[in-house]
Amino acid sequence: MKRVDVVYALIQNQNDEVLIVENENSRWSLPGGAVEEDETLEQALIREVYEETALHVERKGLASVNETKFQESGHHCVFFTFHVDVVGGTIERLYPEEITKIEWVSFEIANERMPYLASGIEPLFDQHVTYTYQ
Repeated sequence: MKRVDVVYALIQNQNDEVLIVENENSRWSLPGGAVEEDETLEQALIREVYEETALHVERKGLASVNETKFQESGHHCVFFTFHVDVVGGTIERLYPEEITKIEWVSFEIANERMPYLASGIEPLFDQHVTYTYQ
C-alpha cells in the first residue's frame, strides 16, 4: 500500500463555529489535504488551507493523529489534525472546481457532515500534542 500523509486544520471563530469545506465529491472535511513530496507537515498545512480557503494560517499544536487503509485505492493514510491561528486573508474559493462550499458551522452540524470523526469534533479542540520538525 502507498503511504499518504494528510493534514487538516482546526479553525474556529469567535462564535464557536468550525470552518469546513465541501469538495467536488460532495464530501465535507476540515480544510486540508495531502502532503506533497519534500514538504513538511507544516508546509503542507499552510499551503492546503490557503488553496482551499484563501486564509493564511500559523500552525499551533497537533490535535490528533489517525490512520486508515483504503483497500480500493491501495492507500495507507495517516491524518494529522492541527490547531491553527488565522493570521490573514479573507475566505474565498480559489479553486471552485475542487472546493464547492466553505462554511462556518456549529459543532453539531460539523459532526453530522463529518460522521467519520469517531468521537466528534469537540474533543479535537481540547487535545494538544507537541509537534516539532527537526
